[in-house]
Amino acid sequence: MKKQESKYRWVVFGSVLFVYLLIVSQRTAPGLITDQLMKQFNVSASMIGLLTSVQFFAYAALQIPVGILSDRFGPNLFLIWGALLSGLGTFFYSMATNEWILLLGRLLAGIGDAAIWINLVLILSQWFKVKEFVGLLGIAGMIGSIGSLFASFPFSAWITLSGWRTPFMVMGIILCLSSAFLYIILVKKPKQTLILTSAKNESNQEKTSALLRRIFFDRRAWAAFLCHFSVVGTYVGFIGSWAAPYGMHVYGMTRSSASQLIMVGLIGAFIGSPLSSWLVNRLGSIRRPYMIFHLMICMGWTAFFLFGGKPPVFILFILFLILGFGNGANPLTFAVVRQSFPTHEVGRVSGFANTGGFLSAILLPAIFGKVLDHFQASGSQVGYHYGFIIPVVFSICGLVGGLLIKEQRVEEKKVVVEKVAL
Repeated sequence: MKKQESKYRWVVFGSVLFVYLLIVSQRTAPGLITDQLMKQFNVSASMIGLLTSVQFFAYAALQIPVGILSDRFGPNLFLIWGALLSGLGTFFYSMATNEWILLLGRLLAGIGDAAIWINLVLILSQWFKVKEFVGLLGIAGMIGSIGSLFASFPFSAWITLSGWRTPFMVMGIILCLSSAFLYIILVKKPKQTLILTSAKNESNQEKTSALLRRIFFDRRAWAAFLCHFSVVGTYVGFIGSWAAPYGMHVYGMTRSSASQLIMVGLIGAFIGSPLSSWLVNRLGSIRRPYMIFHLMICMGWTAFFLFGGKPPVFILFILFLILGFGNGANPLTFAVVRQSFPTHEVGRVSGFANTGGFLSAILLPAIFGKVLDHFQASGSQVGYHYGFIIPVVFSICGLVGGLLIKEQRVEEKKVVVEKVAL
């Protein structure tokens, strides 16, 4: 029996998404205990910044290598090892006795995390047909938002109740066990039930240098890169660094009130993911709905700038909802990749595109901080006002990327891709 005709594919789908939810929850959870770490380990804000950035640097740096290797050797074992490394990193983090073990824990978690999304995309592309694939990417994006929500109030309450070490230790153990669970679901069980796998493609033997050159000069790959650079980096970069300080410095909010801005953005992302996939299937086109989402993102960031960095409070919450809603469409980047490239190239191009998203998430907080430092003497609102030029420019990159997408009807491409998979 072929993978895309087997009912077992839904077991694969549920299992992979469960692990993805756990890993996403641990991307931002360490931010909940910043104050406790600084006090307990007597570390500086710079060390805390290094702990935060090392995971994302590892993630971004490994996207293209993981994509190439996954195309060549298959996604299953990489996803299994990714879950295991994320679990070990989280466990070491919980048992840390000094800041260097904390750093090792986050580095391992970042390496493990780097193998998750690309291989999730590859596994779904192997087990599901094109029309199913687009809709399921939207659900995957929604699951990621649920994971982020879990890392806010529920995980925070758990930390308050039992201290910070126990929650991270338990999550680390669960992730390690989930890697064994994935081995059974992805490797052992399909062999026992004689579910056929695709034959290895000869083009997988192409030299790495030739692969990279071909990707680098491919307009379609740059379209995906620029789209992800805009839709992920502007949101993740700002939400993960300056959103809460912005609410406190410009509006005089408490930390708890400022965190509600982040919650509103997450709710928007939760809604945007399935809706964007529904629109693609409804319209039979990826480019048009994705351009609409990019335009919304660009207009949202522009509104922050036009209001002088301080829109009225009710508009502020609407803007965060819109930006989160736009970010929810980011799985469409990988629908573009699946539509534009043959199956055996999906991993490497997905890695290239995902690099764009997290490169932006690394650059935006740093540049934004430099702008705030420059205008410090003029007052915080002035600094944020000019700082919002950065996400505006980044979001314009997404519009350029959308224009570079070669429009092709989903129904037409479905026939082509299914022939390639045979």
